[in-house]
Amino acid sequence: MPSLPTRKMPPERRSVTKRFSIGNLKGYITVGMYDDGTPGEVFMTLRKPGSLERGLAHSLAIMISLLLQNGIPLSKVVSKLKGLQFDPAGVTSDREIPMAGSIADYLGRWLERRFLTPEAETQAKV
Repeated sequence: MPSLPTRKMPPERRSVTKRFSIGNLKGYITVGMYDDGTPGEVFMTLRKPGSLERGLAHSLAIMISLLLQNGIPLSKVVSKLKGLQFDPAGVTSDREIPMAGSIADYLGRWLERRFLTPEAETQAKV
């Protein structure tokens, strides 16, 4: 099986951090970007130290980062995350995404809105 070309993140990079909550679960998503504004790494930190949710969110972020750095398009990642349903789920703190079926669903929908809309592509070129 041929290996995918790895795209290394620059040593210094721009990033965006989003604070969110789903039900009683609170956390942060940070996305590090390449010089062209495309995402190359994702970090998720939940305010529940030592919890299963925190560990799974961290693991999910690592996997997404590896996919992005190995040439998998963000649109493909987003399509796999959106619609996933598991706890915690429910009302969010985000007016544009008022309900989420899971942390993965919220993450996918937020990444899509932030990086895959025409407005986001215009911002990345600035």
